[in-house]
Amino acid sequence: MSALSARLQTDLNAARKAQDKPLTLVLGTLISDVKNKKIELRRDPTDDDVVEVIRKGIKRRRESVEMYEKGNREELAAKEREELAVLERYLPPAVDPEELRAAVRAAIAGGAANIGAVMGKVMPQFKGRVDGSAINAMAREELAK
Repeated sequence: MSALSARLQTDLNAARKAQDKPLTLVLGTLISDVKNKKIELRRDPTDDDVVEVIRKGIKRRRESVEMYEKGNREELAAKEREELAVLERYLPPAVDPEELRAAVRAAIAGGAANIGAVMGKVMPQFKGRVDGSAINAMAREELAK
């Protein structure tokens, strides 16, 4: 079991003891998603695999917030935002934007002339630590210069 999976399980047990139902629900769902990932991979998930599951949960909740706001369901959007905040606590520290920009510039200087080539060089360096859309936006900005 990865360190992050163990931390999730410990936090779930603490939330159950404290009878924190919203936190128990979020963590229980997340652990279930990690177990599904384990079945899919046919091996124990690494911390990177668990972070990937967390990022998918965050993306799903952001989309839900957007849909609830469009439908004027603010109470449901607020609930999704709370779950989003819980999930974000388990992500690794954010990458400094200047570090990311330097990597994008280095990829362009190394001969990457289009968005696909830049993404191909930069994504592996920051796998699991930066959302692909952030890298994409920065790469487009740098290529436009």
